[in-house]
Amino acid sequence: MTAHAFTLADAALSALPSGALHWPDRHLLCVSDLHLGKSERLARRGGTLLPPYETRETLSRLDAVIEATQPETVICLGDSFDDLTAAHSLPEAERLWLLRLMAGRNWIWIEGNHDAGPVEIGGSHRAEFTLGPLTFRHIADTAQAAEVSGHFHPKLRLGGQSRPCFLLDAKRLILPAFGAYTGGLRHDDPAFAGLMGPGALAILTGSRAVPCPLPR
Repeated sequence: MTAHAFTLADAALSALPSGALHWPDRHLLCVSDLHLGKSERLARRGGTLLPPYETRETLSRLDAVIEATQPETVICLGDSFDDLTAAHSLPEAERLWLLRLMAGRNWIWIEGNHDAGPVEIGGSHRAEFTLGPLTFRHIADTAQAAEVSGHFHPKLRLGGQSRPCFLLDAKRLILPAFGAYTGGLRHDDPAFAGLMGPGALAILTGSRAVPCPLPR
């Protein structure tokens, strides 16, 4: 695992190849946009039928990064579930798997636009969460700084391949989606207009975290 180390508001952070964020000094791991239960929600609403394995794939990846980093605190940056019904409909085996990952940890669910409300699965539920110099919220707020957010699922095409990426500038960090079947927005999508300042970086995920200047 080759991470990319950087600082934001004097906090020493690491962008992990998996798309998770590690803050070693605070023993903290942060992931965004797990979208657990996506295939169930699509089937329930009569949409595209997807193989119902994405929750297990996402939990497997989350299990691996927790095992590697041994965090005391885990922050899920919103849209952790594809909707609140999906949260209540998790198969028992997957619910127990998630509860095992949560056990003994300070687990914080940040509300997203897909899961705007508490879920009955433990942990604490927040609109946003501030720790030291950083504030964690689901959607970036251009009036704020020193923030870590998700929501947009940023991607960058490099070498003919589109890969999920972190977006980083002097004020904020936007995490890629961690969940399977989550898709994403190209870095030049109008949704990012005004969010990232001069000198911004994209940090590509994959077998290693690769920083590169954000194309303009």
